[in-house]
Order: sequence, then C-alpha cells, then structure tokens
Amino acid sequence: MRDRDEEFSEYERDETPPLDMLSALFEARGWNHEGVSEEEVSAEFKGSWTSYQIRAIWREEDNALQLLVMPDITVPAENRNTIYTALGLINEQLWLGHFDLWSSNGLLLFRHGSLLPPSGMLNVDQAQTIIDVALDECERFYPVFQFIIWGGKSPEEALAAALIETHGEA
Repeated sequence: MRDRDEEFSEYERDETPPLDMLSALFEARGWNHEGVSEEEVSAEFKGSWTSYQIRAIWREEDNALQLLVMPDITVPAENRNTIYTALGLINEQLWLGHFDLWSSNGLLLFRHGSLLPPSGMLNVDQAQTIIDVALDECERFYPVFQFIIWGGKSPEEALAAALIETHGEA
C-alpha cells in the first residue's frame, strides 16, 4: 500500500494532529473520507474481499487514538456464539488490535488503540503503520468469518481453511 503514498511525502518529517494526518493519508490514497466531528474522521477502503469503513476517533484528554475498521459483515444471531469462539482464536494470534462483535447489532469490527506522545502528534510512519496493519489483519481474517457464516464451518475449520498459504499462481 505504501507505494500509493508518494504524494504524501510532504508530511514525511512532520508531526501533525492525528485526524489531520489521517485525513491527508486518506486523501493521498484516493479514498473517500470525511470529518465526522472535531474528534472523528471516517474513510472507506475497497479491499480484496469487501469494502471497509474506517473510523478514527481522537480523545485529546488522553492522547488516545482509536481506530475502528468495519468490514461489511453483520453476524446473524444464530452464528454469534460460533463467531465469538473464532474471535478468541483469531485474537490469540494478533499483536496489535483485536476483532470484536457489537452485541447490540452483530456488527463485526477490528479495533486498535494507540497512545500518542504528550505532544498529541502523529507522524507519517505511524499513520501508515496504524492503517496498514489494521487493513492487513482485516483482509487476512475476512474469509474466516465468511466460512462460518456462509459455509457452516467450525471456527477451527474456518481458520485452517482461511490461513492456507498458497505458492505460485493457478
């Protein structure tokens, strides 16, 4: 993803307020985005499997940036217990962030929080890394959820099927 960020180079050495930096990154990547409020910016990214809604929420009083990435998945009530088991297995493998399921509406999401330095500023490398890691994890595990919801697989079967490494091209 980073090769599309060449236009973003003007920010290379700058530290900028987090939502401004993320807005500039989204702009450089050509993603639809908008400022939702003074504390939130949202964007949309078209991945390999689905479109993802990205929301970045800034809490200045804590110097905390929370990133929510929501694939277009709503888990039906009858699949939620199975998905909760899958979330446990998936989250064991993650170093940064975690997948979650909103109990009120079955919306699946990836969530990652970052504490920024006392200055409350974000630099280019941090912004790119936060976004790229979250999207990479969403893309990597999206098939697991589909195998469970649409394929009727167990969490273990879905995880094994989704994480098969292929070599070469067909």
